[in-house]
Amino acid sequence: MRSYQRFKKNYRGKRNNDQGFTLIEVLFAVAVLAFGLLAVSSLQGSATRGNLMAFNRTEAVARAQTHMESLLALTYAQLDAGVTPQVIEGNYTIDRTVTNGPSNTLQITVTVTYQEKKFQASPVILTCVKPNV
Repeated sequence: MRSYQRFKKNYRGKRNNDQGFTLIEVLFAVAVLAFGLLAVSSLQGSATRGNLMAFNRTEAVARAQTHMESLLALTYAQLDAGVTPQVIEGNYTIDRTVTNGPSNTLQITVTVTYQEKKFQASPVILTCVKPNV
């Protein structure tokens, strides 16, 4: 019975204690939420770009290590001083150079370059010295 009387009072235009949000408050909350989601979406793009750059760099280092290990596995006599042919593996270009070093050694340099979409990536360069043992 009380709820009916309360409804009756409200219906007659008297002030009530109902809790709720006004249209302005709801619009403001939606605007703040939209602004926050926009910021998060721009961070998502930056994170994705950073992950792609890190993946490409890691892949370049792995390819450089693989080629360096294959050259180090050769004997001293099998390595000729000079530039070996350029190798292209997908998006990666691998240059291998063998030069005469001091005291009967060979200096082996492996350079891996790759192109990212909007950036000029710095090359990955590995250098090692192989003694004549």
